[in-house]
Amino acid sequence: MNVGIIGAGAIGKKRSLNLGTNVLKAVANTNIEKAHTLANANPEIKVFSDYKKLLNLKEIDIVIVATRHNTLASITLDAIEAKKHVLVEKPVACNSEDIKKLIVAAKRKNVKVHVGYNQRSHPAIIATKNLINSNTIGDLMYIRGRFGHGGRVGYDKEWRADPKISGGGCLIDLGVHLIDLSRMFLGDFTNVKGSMHTYFWNMPVEDNAFIHLETNKGQTAWLQVSCTEWKNMFSFEIYGKYGKILAEGLGGSYGTEKLTLYKMSPKMEPPETTIWECSFSDSSWNVEFNEFVHAIKNNTEPECNLHDALETMKIVEQIYKINTTRGKT
Repeated sequence: MNVGIIGAGAIGKKRSLNLGTNVLKAVANTNIEKAHTLANANPEIKVFSDYKKLLNLKEIDIVIVATRHNTLASITLDAIEAKKHVLVEKPVACNSEDIKKLIVAAKRKNVKVHVGYNQRSHPAIIATKNLINSNTIGDLMYIRGRFGHGGRVGYDKEWRADPKISGGGCLIDLGVHLIDLSRMFLGDFTNVKGSMHTYFWNMPVEDNAFIHLETNKGQTAWLQVSCTEWKNMFSFEIYGKYGKILAEGLGGSYGTEKLTLYKMSPKMEPPETTIWECSFSDSSWNVEFNEFVHAIKNNTEPECNLHDALETMKIVEQIYKINTTRGKT
């Protein structure tokens, strides 16, 4: 299937490197030099500064939208109207109303929309799903998740620090990943609480968010996201009645990705511990794209769809509503 990418930044580049050979046919970016760079001087890849010209290409089957938060929804809507299947990066929009419009449009145009929550496709998370589906740790009780980075010099001057572009701080940027994973394992949350603070960065959005979610069964997800995590880290723990699963690391600066299973014995002695390490580079981008292509070809619902994005955004909005100011004013 032929692909066009809108947005030639870091994520657009990662997407392009995980498509396979001769799949990418067009790139659009407002800075056309970046589009040329992503096309890597390949004369067979068309380059545009106006993304609507890319949408007019009949040979394009799938459009990947990898732009800043405030333009994701509008570009995705245009792609849907052009009857293209779409892989749009999280969080899809800055509010739930825009996601609802996309759901209606996608149904009307009969196209598939996959949301780029690529952490679902990391090896440790896939292995975690398999262990839970085989009832290895029994009924799930609660989740504890942490995800953070330390930013960089000038981080408070970047677009992620501008609420008009980003929609908020680390909650809408990093927090949505942990919320999405928690929903995937525990289901919908009926009780939402949270607080957020701007401890370090001089910006009008939060640099730390603390999230407390509960299902109607009382299962809990206790989550923290941060951009004052001076050593990049990812940790996702799932507790069942018979054991615990810990997925940690995302490769690169986040450390080796690994999965640890702690299996309780009937006598509740120290658990039997098994550790799997992922020594290869991040494969989630390729796995996620291939899953989307499979959904299109088999006319099935994408692994992570607009409904998932909507439910996650509703939680984000509730936490922002609880906290009347987003970080410092």
